[in-house]
Amino acid sequence: MSKNIKAVPTAEYNAVIAVAQHYVDSLRIGSAEGLEKAFHKDAVMYGFTNGQLLGGPINNLFDFVRTHGTAPDITTRLDVLAITPTTAVVRVDMENDAIGADYNDYLTLIKIDGTWKVIAKVYHQFEG
Repeated sequence: MSKNIKAVPTAEYNAVIAVAQHYVDSLRIGSAEGLEKAFHKDAVMYGFTNGQLLGGPINNLFDFVRTHGTAPDITTRLDVLAITPTTAVVRVDMENDAIGADYNDYLTLIKIDGTWKVIAKVYHQFEG
């Protein structure tokens, strides 16, 4: 017999979205330091940029932001696609980043010592 118990409190959804929103806000203002707060120190990033697979440590994202700066016209929608007590996946539908590109980012988060951090980012860049 299954138990009718809610496994993940609404507050956890809000905490996960807050991390994703911090990610977006840091992109908007061009803050690599802000991004570092959203990501685990060992996070990775993989995706296609201009049709080429790019990947590796999350520092590649920080370097991108340091190079290209702010994204004042960025618009996003954040959706929690899946969540457990210690893991979550957020889709970031994004338009008009610092280089004017559109993306879908999939942020995988992990909860360590009570704090949510992005451990992996997988993305797709759309053609302009």
